[in-house]
Amino acid sequence: MEINKLNSLVELFFKKYNEVNSSKPFLRWLKLEKQNYNWQETAERIFKLTHEIKSLINEGDRCLILSENRPYWLMVDIAVMNAGGVSVPIFTTYSSNDYEYILNDCRPSVIIVSNNDQFIKIKNYINPEVKKIISFEKLEKASLLINDIIERGNSEKIINHKLKRNMPACIIYTSGTSGNPKGVILSHGGILSNCEGAFDLLKPLIKKKDPIFLTWLPLSHSYEHTVQFVQILLGAKIFYAESLEKLLSNMSIAKPTIMTAVPRFYQNLYHKISMNFEKQKGLKKKLIENTISLGTKILKKKQLNFKEKFVNFLCENLVRKKIKKQFGGQLQAFVSGGGALDRKIGEFLNSIGLPTLQGYGLTEASPVVSCNLPHNIQVESVGPPFKTNNVKIAEDGEILIKGENVMLGYWEKKKETSEVIIDGWLHTGDIGQINHDGNLIITDRKKELIVNLGGDNISPTKIENLLCLSENIKQSFVYGDKKNYLVALIVSENLKDEEKIKKYIENLNKNLSLIEKIKKFKIISKEFTIENRMLTPTLKLKRKEILKNYKQDLESLY
Repeated sequence: MEINKLNSLVELFFKKYNEVNSSKPFLRWLKLEKQNYNWQETAERIFKLTHEIKSLINEGDRCLILSENRPYWLMVDIAVMNAGGVSVPIFTTYSSNDYEYILNDCRPSVIIVSNNDQFIKIKNYINPEVKKIISFEKLEKASLLINDIIERGNSEKIINHKLKRNMPACIIYTSGTSGNPKGVILSHGGILSNCEGAFDLLKPLIKKKDPIFLTWLPLSHSYEHTVQFVQILLGAKIFYAESLEKLLSNMSIAKPTIMTAVPRFYQNLYHKISMNFEKQKGLKKKLIENTISLGTKILKKKQLNFKEKFVNFLCENLVRKKIKKQFGGQLQAFVSGGGALDRKIGEFLNSIGLPTLQGYGLTEASPVVSCNLPHNIQVESVGPPFKTNNVKIAEDGEILIKGENVMLGYWEKKKETSEVIIDGWLHTGDIGQINHDGNLIITDRKKELIVNLGGDNISPTKIENLLCLSENIKQSFVYGDKKNYLVALIVSENLKDEEKIKKYIENLNKNLSLIEKIKKFKIISKEFTIENRMLTPTLKLKRKEILKNYKQDLESLY
């Protein structure tokens, strides 16, 4: 399939559908055994959903999707595009303020929601212009049930050939420094160009085994949303995990060959395996130590002597094979994205036989920019840029990107769009360099967004402003880059006000999304000022300076 000649993501699906055996297993939800579909059953449902949605919307109308991962998610996403709409996937973990803002901002014509738990989150913010609510399960309010559409729907095969590569495919909301989420408009061509880059990357792996994916990262995340179309391109079998807690047991059922995840997953994996290793004694412990040291040596492309080769042979058969078996036994590669993966964790996982490829991207780039190659893993880098985009380093070190993958813009935000796309180059806000092998290395972040271990973008400024609404809090500093949760420094004139501050933060957390909640805090009496170099002349926090002074205090909260 010539990906660069495809017009849309809809065309990608139906071209692949015509190539594969229609009875080939395609989608399976591990939570419900009966939700198991082959390519034929998936296509039939997409046609019926397309007819229904097409009768409700005009071309370019937004269709909101609020659901946990499941087979119907993929079906409605493609059906919305096929009907001429623009899908707007949103997270199930947003705060009520975010739901209210997004519904008012994108003004959807149709809302697609999974169940009553999700519906309750948005029911108070649904505008009169919403023509229909489609649900996967029964709601407290009258809705159009997806099973009814499938049972009585029109199965005529319509494929939208009007779609072009430069047309909007979806709007994915991402946090902005101003506090309100921004809708990133991604085009069909942008996501297709990402699929093309990913295909080149994964080509050596799919030659060995038929691709099987186990997906758990929310499909509302730009990373997993694009991976969905990579899976289609590869003709893969897709398993939807039950939950993060059941991920390891799900892996033994799905036996994935490729798995995409965010750094939080790999950190948890690292801790679990390390704890197990620490319990071992005697010969087993020695064998594990050799597995890690020799595996790291191989990763760094250092030659092994004869004795090391023999010991590594034992490590491969007695340690690495057993570890791989715990993950289904067929794993070709983990792919890490959505945030920075700690170098130590990358080296560890690769050394014990779990190949882990770190990539780099951002929602505004559809989202992948670069990724390590299976045959040339450099854990200190995020790999070479995809051939489908150009990457250059500006004079101040900022990473700039140009290509079809660059967003069409922020939804109804011309000013913000013109500030990040200048002469066709997307200004990422990240600082980096390109090494002698052509691999991109991220060294710093120019923008102030926090990226947690889950790959979520969080605006610290928004939370700091809310904290400072308390009369007992003079200033605040929110911290949590590459962490599981957020913590804060609280500047207060009276250290005795701790109980009042604690109560305020508890109440504030109720109105923040899961990822924005402040789990722990430390009270300090020393103010951030221009004089002590912790404030700019315009009274903005100088984050590097504050970290220089308080990093140890902040780290002690984890």
